[in-house]
Amino acid sequence: MSLPLVFHDDYSPLLPPGHRFPMEKFRLLRDHLVACGLTTDQALLRPELCPTDVLALAHDRDYVDRYRSGDMSREELRRLGLPWSPQLAQRTVRAVGGSLLAADLALQHGLACHLAGGTHHAHHDHASGFCIFNDLAIMALSLLEKGCVGRVLIFDCDVHQGDGTARILEHVPDAITVSLHCEKNFPTRKARSDWDIGLTPGLGDADYLKVVDNALNYLLPLYQPDLVIYDAGVDVHRDDALGLLKLSDEGLAMRDSAVIEHCLGRDIPVVGVIGGGYDKDRALLARRHAQLHISAAKAWQRHGLR
Repeated sequence: MSLPLVFHDDYSPLLPPGHRFPMEKFRLLRDHLVACGLTTDQALLRPELCPTDVLALAHDRDYVDRYRSGDMSREELRRLGLPWSPQLAQRTVRAVGGSLLAADLALQHGLACHLAGGTHHAHHDHASGFCIFNDLAIMALSLLEKGCVGRVLIFDCDVHQGDGTARILEHVPDAITVSLHCEKNFPTRKARSDWDIGLTPGLGDADYLKVVDNALNYLLPLYQPDLVIYDAGVDVHRDDALGLLKLSDEGLAMRDSAVIEHCLGRDIPVVGVIGGGYDKDRALLARRHAQLHISAAKAWQRHGLR
């Protein structure tokens, strides 16, 4: 068996021309991984829609119902940053199902990756920053409720703090939230994660990777989680439109490899989601996101996973 990868054709609904959210990156990521021979379209695992009861583990039920039906106020849509449509609503619920499927596969096989996910700005009762439902929190709460894990650690390397995740899981002691983010970036008002590692603007490969290594060398033995949820945001890249850090392509690849190796080297399963990334060149952006899956595929072979 090859590395489990999760994707669905629902992931790239059309947005109005010129919209700044790169919705097509999910489709382009799939296309790139197929073109480079890492997978085939037939081998990609297609998720079901996430049940409403599971969404409600992390979110207010009224908010879930109103979003799914399109009963959103103008202010709510402004805060979200995306126009509502039935296609986007279905994509949103499907993508949470994709993260849940990837997490289950990681527990079965040791490693799995989603070609989407990482919606860490979604809060209990409202959307924010292009994030509607918080798949990171939903994964953690669902797995804990089912007894699949006793403790889960979320290692969020998106350039922006995972404020929604931190607030949703604030009182869940067995869901450890770690946010490694640029301190001078969105959101202006930060939440309080279990571990917030604020980075100075302009940080490059060597210093960033040292922080990653130090954090995981300390946190993984401390908590000994049954699963690590890894948000591999590429908005830490030096050319990202919304990031303020200075990682190179090589730095991204080294980061992803390091996180996966830290986990697998301690026999801790890890599930990867792609997180944020913004560039007018959508194909280039998709190739940045692909570093996660390429690094994971190499680790899959290196560790003899099956």
